[in-house]
Amino acid sequence: ASGPVRPHDSRRNEGNAMTRETWSTRAALWLVVPIAAALFAGPLRAEESETELAKKTQNPVADLISVPFQNNFSFGVGPRDATQWLLNVQPVIPIRLNEDWNLITRTIVPIISQGSPAPGIDHVGGLGDINPTLFLSPAGSKKLIWGVGPTMTFPTASDKQLGSGKYSAGPAAVALTMQGPWVVGALANNQWSFAGWGDTKVNALLIQPFVNYNLPRGWYLTSAPIMTANWATHTDKWIVPVGGGGGKLWRVGKVGLPINTQLQGFYNAIKPDFAGDWQLRLQIQFLFPK
Repeated sequence: ASGPVRPHDSRRNEGNAMTRETWSTRAALWLVVPIAAALFAGPLRAEESETELAKKTQNPVADLISVPFQNNFSFGVGPRDATQWLLNVQPVIPIRLNEDWNLITRTIVPIISQGSPAPGIDHVGGLGDINPTLFLSPAGSKKLIWGVGPTMTFPTASDKQLGSGKYSAGPAAVALTMQGPWVVGALANNQWSFAGWGDTKVNALLIQPFVNYNLPRGWYLTSAPIMTANWATHTDKWIVPVGGGGGKLWRVGKVGLPINTQLQGFYNAIKPDFAGDWQLRLQIQFLFPK
């Protein structure tokens, strides 16, 4: 998951424009390759129940190939109360290193459409900054499931308003527990910029606590707000949403392809002036069990 896109004031020269075009072209590989790997991922495990699979989707380091399409709508952005649409395509590919360890690869490819939030700022849309994360996680964990590793952001944005213009990196960690119908945990990372052409430094924290209660037949209740802090600013650092929703895991077609659907709504209880008042998240997740 990723936080709301903040406006940036960075400027880029013609050489940097060529760099952006190169990154935008190569960015397709970050999206196409993981999805292609998922589509050829082997037979489905039809014996797994909808509830069991739903619980796996709630575990960020599960040994499960998935391709979520997460639609995030922010309402009331800026003085013009603009609407921002952020589509995060975030394929998750687990790699079994040995009997004891898994490497979970998670790449977020953001596609953004942002209305005019204020006079003098035009509507803009396109590709945002791509964010891959690697989690090293012990295989077979039961009571406490965890993963740690690096997260990185590449300046692939097709427009300066859609990204930071910086290369950033930092640590990421996730921990959770599964107790009966409950799946409870949190994911966190912090990134610092170390190169790039943008004028604004990046020092950003993301925390996503999640609480899920699973019901029969793949239904569940969930709350997974994405909280962010921009340490590079002196004021208005935090965005703290409050809310939740529910979801359902379905099996589609003759092969019983599992698809996880989810809808959540959030009110931004703490936010900077430019950020939206409300968020709506609609996610469709394709699953490819081994």
